[in-house]
Amino acid sequence: MPLQVKRVYASPHQQDGLRILVDRLWPRGLAKEAAAIDEWVRECAPSDELRKWFAHDRAKWNEFKRRYFAELRSKEELLAPIRSMAREKCVTLLFGASDTECNNAVALMEYLKNHE
Repeated sequence: MPLQVKRVYASPHQQDGLRILVDRLWPRGLAKEAAAIDEWVRECAPSDELRKWFAHDRAKWNEFKRRYFAELRSKEELLAPIRSMAREKCVTLLFGASDTECNNAVALMEYLKNHE
């Protein structure tokens, strides 16, 4: 499954393939025209409650992933098209967080790869 993650603020490249924004909120300061986003699947982002609880605190990362994966289990109908697209071409999950290692897109990619 050719999945990758990338900050939405980084320049788009042809090798990104299908670019899907997976944040609930639109990235600050980014014009929609400049975003080069193919799809915005905000419903697969963590709930507002979970997002606010996590607050990008790395000490909460493992617990965040556990809770987020529990949320994702009830959203399989949203994830099935992403999995299907990733079987055919590269899919880049886009995120706005400044932490490139501990964010919902990284967690979502892990979930998609481990729960096919």
